[in-house]
Amino acid sequence: MDIGSCIFLTLFFTAIIISSLITLGNFLIQVFRRRRVTKEDGLTLGIFHPYCNAGGGGEKVLWCAIRAIQQRHPHVDVVVYTGDTDATPDDILALAAKRLNTSLPRPVTFVYLRARTLVEARWYPVCTLLGQSVGSVVLGIEAMWRYLPDVYIDTMGYAFTLPLFSLVGGCKVGCYVHYPTITTEMLLRVSQRVEAHNNRAVFARSPILTRGKLTYYRIFAWLYKAAGQSADVIMVNSSWTKGHIVDLWRREEFTHLVYPPCDIAPLKLIQRKVTDEVRVLSLGQFRPEKDHPLQIKAFQIIKDKVSSQIWSKVRLVLVGSCRNAEDESRVASLRQLASEAGVSDNVEFKVNVSFDQLRLELASATVGLHTMWNEHFGIGVVECMAAGLIMLAHRSGGPKMDIVRDSDPDRTGFLAESAEEFADAIVRIIQTPEQQLVEIREAARISVERFSIESFEEGFLSSTSNILTFKKNN
Repeated sequence: MDIGSCIFLTLFFTAIIISSLITLGNFLIQVFRRRRVTKEDGLTLGIFHPYCNAGGGGEKVLWCAIRAIQQRHPHVDVVVYTGDTDATPDDILALAAKRLNTSLPRPVTFVYLRARTLVEARWYPVCTLLGQSVGSVVLGIEAMWRYLPDVYIDTMGYAFTLPLFSLVGGCKVGCYVHYPTITTEMLLRVSQRVEAHNNRAVFARSPILTRGKLTYYRIFAWLYKAAGQSADVIMVNSSWTKGHIVDLWRREEFTHLVYPPCDIAPLKLIQRKVTDEVRVLSLGQFRPEKDHPLQIKAFQIIKDKVSSQIWSKVRLVLVGSCRNAEDESRVASLRQLASEAGVSDNVEFKVNVSFDQLRLELASATVGLHTMWNEHFGIGVVECMAAGLIMLAHRSGGPKMDIVRDSDPDRTGFLAESAEEFADAIVRIIQTPEQQLVEIREAARISVERFSIESFEEGFLSSTSNILTFKKNN
């Protein structure tokens, strides 16, 4: 057989293979789309939130968004995709009401997903971002097979499910982005070989591994961009997040800044309890990026900066929720770290507390503490300020750009970066005259009005109006 015949046969069979794959793809698309759940004179909406029973700030966004949709769009049937298979619908809604103070005007349908374990980081010791993203696609396929709606909204940051529901499912697609999966700052940290929770020491110390990880991150960033560009509506929770998403996805005209809902009204009514104790309240889920170890390190430094009399009155109170066994193990490690640092007698843990218990903690606290680097927004920061605490947050991300003003005479709180800076700031707050603290508290409470639940609902409904009112092609 001559070369020309070989080339012809190669092209012929290549064409057959490509044609077969296209035919198979179209067939699968039709199979999925025939499973669409339709509603006469209305729309079906699927919201992807596999950890809807976690009880954190992201879940506050979910339930407030659903409540707003139910009140404004009675023609929309809402379904929540969840992996919380151990909780009944009543359990989930009860927790939302108890811990997040958010009740719904009417029931929603829950679609339980069995493959949620595929998005957990523990299965991917290397290439974690890619592994979790591929896992989210598999989880998205399960969700789409169990219930294919007219409109799909992701509220947990699983961007790779967007093209799945858009291209295969034929849905209108939207998302609420709390935190970009990858950012240019993450690339910078890797290139500078900075050790962090997402850049382990073995990578940070090796030039070869650093170059490999940079290549991997750049490829992942390109895939993330391709996934995000399939969204019809993009909502982001802060100026910091918006800057990164616009830079990555290049969809500025479809990107809306919608601050997350903060329950500031009841918090502003809290009357502070006057005690001799200086309670420093840390409010946030027990996740690695929240950097609770930094708080304990700061307290270890404070112990050496103040007198024993003052030290006996200072308490670090860590309040947060645990999503799973990994988070519970993290709390145990923090207890051990406090013991090793010699500050365990001054550190308290309050895990999975109710909203009423949270209010009691806020009423007893003097300082609010938040140490996450590049926190996307910081609902806990706003809640502490609304409750009248003197806020001390990390000098980065949402707290720096949107929430805390740390310069006089318009100060609403303090910002810091290192353990030493956090320790110095807490000591400074302890030593500040009460009248100056009162002025900071009042300025902070006034400043957080723009983060109310009402403002969130208005922004969310305005941003999603096009995809929740479009005419279906039946």
